[in-house]
Amino acid sequence: MADGERRRGARAAVEAAVAGTLPPDYTAFLARLKEQIRGAQVGAMLAANRELILLYWRIGEAIVMQQERAAWGDAVLERLSADLRNAFPGAGGLSRRNLYRMRAFYRAYRDRPDFVPQVVAQLPWGHNIALLEKLQDPATREWYARAAIAHGWSRAILEAQIETRLDLRQGQATTNFARTLPAPQSDLAQQALKGSLHLRLPHPSTARRRYVPD
Repeated sequence: MADGERRRGARAAVEAAVAGTLPPDYTAFLARLKEQIRGAQVGAMLAANRELILLYWRIGEAIVMQQERAAWGDAVLERLSADLRNAFPGAGGLSRRNLYRMRAFYRAYRDRPDFVPQVVAQLPWGHNIALLEKLQDPATREWYARAAIAHGWSRAILEAQIETRLDLRQGQATTNFARTLPAPQSDLAQQALKGSLHLRLPHPSTARRRYVPD
């Protein structure tokens, strides 16, 4: 018998032995605690995703401001990406391509800064990339952002709905979306978890130093 099977058998035996001594409401009590723990896990996950999206917004803003003020060319972003990855070797999301996306992200919503934390920060980065790259009209982009949150769409479903122009089939009634946070069990929430783990910034004291010539 494999070790896994033995452990499962032992666990089942213990559960059977104590089942007769448990109070009748124990099962419901345990279920409530499990639900609270899962809810806290999802809340922490969504908060981490929100901070990641807001960080990308701030990076995009800093790049745009610097390029407008000092007339930096795009070639600087290549060096910037290399230096950031050198400073945070365990992190993801700091490629030159992603820096370009952060810049586009800021430009898309720079006139609506409140919209970022209220709506698009609830979406994983992959969803935001899809909205930026597939939609040019701000009102249409907002419709799909709110719809994705309300229905818990994965990125694949969001892109499919954009391709088939769901907004035209249903009508752009943005106020009809009651849900403003992703459902805990939704595909969107699960992808937010993966996205929030993408930027793993090591502590400065443990970051591995690498030399990049000036």
